[in-house]
Amino acid sequence: MSNLSQAFGNLNKDSLRIRLFEFGGHTFKVKVPLTSESDVMFERLKNPDEALVNKFYAELFKDFTEENDQIKFTENDVLIEGRSIRETAQSKALIQLRVTEMFKMLVPEEVGFDMSTITYDMIDEMFPFAIQMQLLELIGETVSPSYNTTKGK
Repeated sequence: MSNLSQAFGNLNKDSLRIRLFEFGGHTFKVKVPLTSESDVMFERLKNPDEALVNKFYAELFKDFTEENDQIKFTENDVLIEGRSIRETAQSKALIQLRVTEMFKMLVPEEVGFDMSTITYDMIDEMFPFAIQMQLLELIGETVSPSYNTTKGK
């Protein structure tokens, strides 16, 4: 225990890291990550699962069989009007990974539920994509409030 920790006695640091926000008539609790936890999360966000990217790429690629003025095949990609299908697949995988990582910061109401075990499929089954994006924004704003939020604007 550091000197600073000792100065505050039996302070429950974990409870201080919990913030709340309301959405759709429900109060959500978010545990604000420590810097080290954020660093680990951001490292994971740099590299989406390559198997998932390849799966999405295969799904997107399957409808394109012939080259034409708008569709060009390269060694490992398909370009549609200059836009990469592989990059689109990677973006989709990154979005799903980001949603999952941010949702893991939510504090479950069920005691003992381990949020580290949730998957994107679980989230997608419960919330439509538009709601996921709203919750992502609210979680981010709760964890790291903007200037306007802290000033009450």
